[in-house]
Amino acid sequence: MINFRILRHLWLFLAVAEERHFGKAAKRLGMSQPPLTKQIQVLEHALKVRLFERSQSGVTLTPAGLAILPAVQKFADQVQRLELSVREATSGHTAVLTVGTITSAMFDVLPGIIELVKKDHPGITVSLKEADTASAIAALESGDMDVAFVRLNGNYGAVTAVPLIKDRLAVALPPGHRLAGHKSIRLADVSEENFVLFPRSISPAYFDDVVTACRGAGFSPRILHEAMSVASQLAFVACGQGVAVVPSALENMNTTGVSIKPLRDVVDVVTIAVAWNRNRPNPSVEALVKIAQSWAKR
Repeated sequence: MINFRILRHLWLFLAVAEERHFGKAAKRLGMSQPPLTKQIQVLEHALKVRLFERSQSGVTLTPAGLAILPAVQKFADQVQRLELSVREATSGHTAVLTVGTITSAMFDVLPGIIELVKKDHPGITVSLKEADTASAIAALESGDMDVAFVRLNGNYGAVTAVPLIKDRLAVALPPGHRLAGHKSIRLADVSEENFVLFPRSISPAYFDDVVTACRGAGFSPRILHEAMSVASQLAFVACGQGVAVVPSALENMNTTGVSIKPLRDVVDVVTIAVAWNRNRPNPSVEALVKIAQSWAKR
């Protein structure tokens, strides 16, 4: 039987684990600190483990706390999806799709597709989650996502990918860079620069395409900084930490001091694709995929 009191306490645990501070967690939860501390102690007693080590500067998770944190975070995500589904169902919507997306797809792919979904299937609610390619594949496999817009150049197990567009690339330059006044540049022009790039683990195909393009231009990129998203790449560049190869869809993005210049080089980069798990049939997923394919052929 489910112990619903423990479930409530797990929400409190998650707040403390994320804030690493009882006072900050209590403020976030809209309660005072003593009751929060007491409830965490009740949870520790119920689970028969110590979850936090306390100190004057804050708290750290014990090995037991670290062990249960991923499961609690996943549980919280699933509850939020359930709440959204219930809310949408009571307002007349027939389906909620959790859609993962890489940052760049939000600029040049998703706006048009979501507009068509709203027009042709008003009963479908799209809930977006930013994700890198690797985590999106894992979420599609587990069922935590229904559809994903990612950089794939082939199928992965049960995950099917349909190509939509070929990315064009640009280079983001820091404030005051010597090339900022150019209309376009070549990769060779930044061969001596420090590069900000994704770790290969989160987008292997994209990483390999960028490195291959640089080598084709006669150099191996000096990757001194790794960023987990395009937004983080641009933040590093804005701080003067190097240059970044980014999708050209970001050329008009307003980032303080950063100049984004299209590449003159013809670079083959991985396609942005719509992906889903073919082992999890869903009419709403099929409808969204059909719209995405139609949008790509426009």
